[in-house]
Amino acid sequence: MHEIDFSQAKREGKGFRFPGEFEITAVGNASAGLPTRVPQLLERAGLLVLHETVRHRHSGSGNYVSVTVSFRCDSREQYDSAHAALRADPDIRYTL
Repeated sequence: MHEIDFSQAKREGKGFRFPGEFEITAVGNASAGLPTRVPQLLERAGLLVLHETVRHRHSGSGNYVSVTVSFRCDSREQYDSAHAALRADPDIRYTL
């Protein structure tokens, strides 16, 4: 796998800008209470969660739920830690 070169995007002012507000979506088991747990996991990772932005949607079959929430972070490392904190939970399948 090749490493991605983001230098051109940075020069053109595109891409992530920190500090900022970002949105993350976690998808996982519908029975796991993820609409409540996802913001808690992000707060435990040291992120400022914007609770008024939390929304969720069940899959057509009702087996899965996607939870989307916005949060504030100051660096790429904090952004990456948000994904890592959610992916470490056994009831979360993936994050976007």
